[in-house]
Amino acid sequence: MPAQLIDGKALSASIRDHVATEVARLKSNRMAVHLAAILVGDNPAAKVYAENQTRTCAQVGIEYSLLLLPESITQQELHATLVRLNEDESITGIMVHMPLPPHLNPQEIQYGIDVLKDVEGVNPANIGQVVYGQTIIAPATALAAVECVEATGFTIAGSEAVVVGASRIAGKPIALLLTERGATVTLCHILTRDVAAHTSKADIVVVAVGRPNLIGKNHIKPGAVVIDVGINRITSTDAAGNALHKTVGDVNFAEVSQIASHITPVPGGVGPMTVAMLLKNTLRAAKLVYRLENPFTK
Repeated sequence: MPAQLIDGKALSASIRDHVATEVARLKSNRMAVHLAAILVGDNPAAKVYAENQTRTCAQVGIEYSLLLLPESITQQELHATLVRLNEDESITGIMVHMPLPPHLNPQEIQYGIDVLKDVEGVNPANIGQVVYGQTIIAPATALAAVECVEATGFTIAGSEAVVVGASRIAGKPIALLLTERGATVTLCHILTRDVAAHTSKADIVVVAVGRPNLIGKNHIKPGAVVIDVGINRITSTDAAGNALHKTVGDVNFAEVSQIASHITPVPGGVGPMTVAMLLKNTLRAAKLVYRLENPFTK
């Protein structure tokens, strides 16, 4: 029996509605939700993302300010900008668009974002809090992946989960969040000798590597929940020799969807959920800044 699709678009719509309602409630009490984003240089993809973000924030009532900074900006100048935003009481959320120019240290910049205003959850202090099970703001992609699992109704506590990919903002935080929810988690990475030996025994498989069709049917146990975080652009040719461009995930959807119980499509799965979780994080940051919520309560 084919797997049930985890509809990220429908799930994200519900989250956006909730965020819009809460943002309106805060505004009615003269507490605006204001996200300031920094874009350094002239990266076309980052510009498109920022433009989309402007529209997305407007749809839920979040004020969005985009600071366009020259590519020549120094580490010290960029840090000073962050300090100013951290201290600005009218700003409730901050993010820095990646990638940064090569002469800038992204980890140092992320460390400079106020923990409570860090809507992407990239400050090492925020990621570290996930380890303690006292998440303040977690990376949006990691939250999106776990939310997709929870949407299936599958019981995470006591399950066997495998996360393939060990990045700082996806794989590792996902593994920690699943552990926090009671799963026994194995984290596979580039040096893992036999990925299939781990994934084929798992009740939950989350893949966040960035390699198209990395995971096939031989990697998955029948009935498993499969979350595909990967987004890859591939090019093929049709019979006439015309180039065809397609977005695919890290999972071979055609194969795995025939044996999994639930699966996220690409596109339309974790992608829209990540956008929604960023909005939810932005709302959370505002409530923390206004001291409406305790940083160590969810």
